[in-house]
Formats: sequence, structure tokens, C-alpha cells
Amino acid sequence: MLPVPRVGIVVVAAGSGTRLGAGGPKAFVGIDRHSILRHALDGVFAAPEAQVVIVAPEGREGDARTEALVAAGDRADLVSVVTGGPTRQDSVAAGLGALWGDVEIVLVHDAARALTPPEVFSRVIGAIDAGADGVIPVLPVIDTIKRVAGDEIVAAVDRAELAAAQTPQGFRRRVLDAAYAAATEDFTDDAALVAAAGHTVAAVPGHPLGFKITTAADLDRARHLLGASSAVALPRVGVGTDVHAFGGGGTLWLAGLEWPGEQALSGHSDGDAVAHAIVDALLAAAGLGDIGTHFGTDHPEYAGAHADAFLTRTTVLLRESGWRVGNVSVQVQANRPRFAARRVEAERALSDALGGAAVSVSATTTDGLGFTGRTEGVSAFAVALVVPV
Repeated sequence: MLPVPRVGIVVVAAGSGTRLGAGGPKAFVGIDRHSILRHALDGVFAAPEAQVVIVAPEGREGDARTEALVAAGDRADLVSVVTGGPTRQDSVAAGLGALWGDVEIVLVHDAARALTPPEVFSRVIGAIDAGADGVIPVLPVIDTIKRVAGDEIVAAVDRAELAAAQTPQGFRRRVLDAAYAAATEDFTDDAALVAAAGHTVAAVPGHPLGFKITTAADLDRARHLLGASSAVALPRVGVGTDVHAFGGGGTLWLAGLEWPGEQALSGHSDGDAVAHAIVDALLAAAGLGDIGTHFGTDHPEYAGAHADAFLTRTTVLLRESGWRVGNVSVQVQANRPRFAARRVEAERALSDALGGAAVSVSATTTDGLGFTGRTEGVSAFAVALVVPV
């Protein structure tokens, strides 16, 4: 019989996965040959020894136990499974109720953060041992943050004061138990609940691999990362295309430049077909879906955005997945505007937005054929090379 550990890890795996759109509980969706839950448990059991309580959806307890016993190996005696409740807070409470009396430190971990490395668990436990009542792993916020009201930008937010919270979140057992016993409302995470009870919560460095699998794009990213880690990563090529019609409001934006006096293109953002084709090519090369996945109409923050917003964010997505931009070649098909005089300027603007990567731009007409030949819109075709970081 293994000695009773002083650390307990509650793995919350009871979510419905509605936003993932997989037709079933998220934790049991496959990333590769294993489920999200199995990958999460691999990280849990590679962390310091702990009692592990898995909170599963009703009716899937047996599946959760099977996944856990395989992942646990000779630590199977440390595993138990309980049924989740209607809210995350109810599910965590069910997990806490299954912890052994000797557990002094509790970590609460979302199974959806399936690729979280074991060292994050160690950092959280270390901070509790150093005296903290509560600890969360965080990452600095990279994107520019705006405060909005409806479709209006109200103010900029100083991102130096912000951090993105991850799990596992760790707590002294007595502190977390007391906070749950006193809770009269639902909180977004356990750190908020403990803070509301009057305790200070410390921060330790998180990890980019600790991202939460919530949408189909997140699942694609996880699948790509696991696929890349199982083989020697080689440079990859992607192709992208985009088309926009003339007819938008304001002035034309194309290839990251404003073209005064030219008719604007219509679109959710500024209609910059050149930048959008480049984004599609880069995402395709890295196996990260397409522009609609990351910048579609369900992302209102990109309404009216220009090329630099799209391209800068794409380089971040690539970097988080282990890639950087090698070079990009893009061809524009249009009667207007005339690119010759501003081609070098366009290449420089696009390169700057991609962190200095080489970009070449060419332009052609279609000899009067098709919608571009009739000056109804613009087409762009891009080829991109990405290389391992």
C-alpha cells in the first residue's frame, strides 16, 4: 500500500463541451489516439505524488475510471472518480468531498488544460509550501486590450496589470474548504472564491502549453502540438486565398497600406484581401485551421481591424504552437489599385507586422476576365513557409 500523500488533485472533467461542438462531454474527445482527459491525467501523474479525484459527467464515471487507471499505472490506489454537478463550483465541491483526511494541499485542475506540463504543478505546490494560502499559474497578456461598450471602444487597458489565469490552482486544504462552505454565489474559478473569502492569492509562472481546449481551434492546436512532438519537425508550406468586393465604407486598405482616393473593399474587417490570404497561408502551414476559425464574425474585436492586427496575432498563434514565419509570397489580382509604385512599401509594412519575416508582393491583372477584370473586387493568393522555433 502506498503512503497517503499530503497533496490532493481534483481534476474537473464534467464539462459538456458545448462550445467545442464535438457532440459529447469535452473530456472524452480524442486529441490523437487518446482523449483530452487521458492527456491531462498523464501530466497529473507525472507531477509530484498526490491523491487524484476525477470529477466526471453523470454516466461517464466508468470511462473516466478506465482512463485514470491506465494513466496511473502503479499509483492506481490513489485514484477515485465522483460525479459532477450542474456547475463547475458544484463539481469542485464534489471532488473536495472525496479527498482523504490527510490531504493538506489541494490543487484544482481543469482537464481541458490537457497539455499542462508537470513543472507547473510543482511550482504551485512549492508556493503553497513557502507560505501562500492560494496560488495560481499565470501568463502575461500579449494582446493589446480594449474596454468596449457594444461596438464602441471605450478605453485602452494597461496590460502590464493583467495576467491570464491557468490551472492547476493550489490552496491550503483548510482555506479552500472554508471558502466553499461559506460561498453564497458562483465564481469563475477557485482563486476568485478564495479571494472573496478574504485570502491573498499568489501567482507563479504558467506555461503556454497550459492553454484551455474550449473551441475547435484549440483542439486543432492541441492535435498539431502532439503531432509535432512525435516527429522531427520540418519546415511546412501553406497556401491561402482571399477575395473581397469593392463597396465598403471609407478608404481602401490593402497589403497593410491605406490607398487614399481608392474605393474601399467590403468585409468584416477592412477587407484587406492580401493580409487575409497571408493569414490563411500561415495558419494552414502550421496546421492551425483558417482565418475564419480565429478571426471570423464571432470575433467582434476584429471588426474594422487592419492588417497589422491580423498578422501580429497570427505570429503569436504560430509561436505558441512552435513555429515562426520563414517567408511569404503573395500575388494580387486586380485592376486597381496600381501596385508598382508602392510594392516595396507594401512589402515593408507586411514584413514589419510579421516580425521582420521576408515578404514578396506581386500584382497582375486578368486581361479583363472575371470579376477582377471587371474591377468588381480584388483577389489575393499567398504561399507561406513556416519553420520550427
